[in-house]
Amino acid sequence: MDKEYERLAGELRNRITDGTYPMGVNLPSQRELAAEFGVSRDTVQRALRELVGEGWIESRQGSGSRVVTDTRRIQSPPAARRNFGPVTLGPLISEAFERPEVTLDVYTLTSESLEAHIRLQAERIRRAEIQPRSIALRMLLPAEDMVMPYPRSRDDPSDPRPGERMREMSRRYTASLRRLLRDLRTEEYVQHIDVDIRQAPLTPAFKLYLLNGVEALHGMYEVIVRPMELDTGEVIESYDVLGLGATLTHHIKDEDPDSPGSVFVDSMRVWFDSVWHQLSR
Repeated sequence: MDKEYERLAGELRNRITDGTYPMGVNLPSQRELAAEFGVSRDTVQRALRELVGEGWIESRQGSGSRVVTDTRRIQSPPAARRNFGPVTLGPLISEAFERPEVTLDVYTLTSESLEAHIRLQAERIRRAEIQPRSIALRMLLPAEDMVMPYPRSRDDPSDPRPGERMREMSRRYTASLRRLLRDLRTEEYVQHIDVDIRQAPLTPAFKLYLLNGVEALHGMYEVIVRPMELDTGEVIESYDVLGLGATLTHHIKDEDPDSPGSVFVDSMRVWFDSVWHQLSR
């Protein structure tokens, strides 16, 4: 990310994701952030508007900026989990990376959430807290030449700029994700890494994470109206989807092939594989 406000927004996302700024707390003041990062107040304000638009924080005049996305890394004992229980992504990604061989199959609108969580896991690997031998990622993203129903301008559905912004954001986070994993292999922290990202002619109505072949996280995208700041600085009202930090439904494959969790995980694996292999023809 070559723009100052984007670099600042990225650092604030990381701090929210790793629990430095947990849900419900206020971020430092604009003056404090400007001093810490050596940027102007205008840069801070634009970074904060970016995070508001993405659903990380809410800002109120006179009250500062408060974190509203819960991505705390709270570890739950496996025995305490329930199929169909509501969860957030962070704790389960953390646990998935504690396995010697990590496999992730992901279907999503953009790679933003995944990039943030894998960045945390890369830090854990470098600190030797976890030591996976291999990481394999397959990710399905929507084809860039598709006309998407969201995001779009509320007042002018034909305005191409919201879609262009989303595609650029997806490219940016996907490139960062590739770089994070590539560097782990280059620096010899992980022996084997395989990253394959493909585009599908599908509009995601839901996001799906398949973890190590035995767990599935599934959540529908919620369409909302929110302000969107374009690269020109113009702010428009847009129809978009709430994805980042959204509650997901958790399903676990167990020893009973007919249990609800096993049936769901297996059916999602079959669906993902069918789309994946169709794209390879």
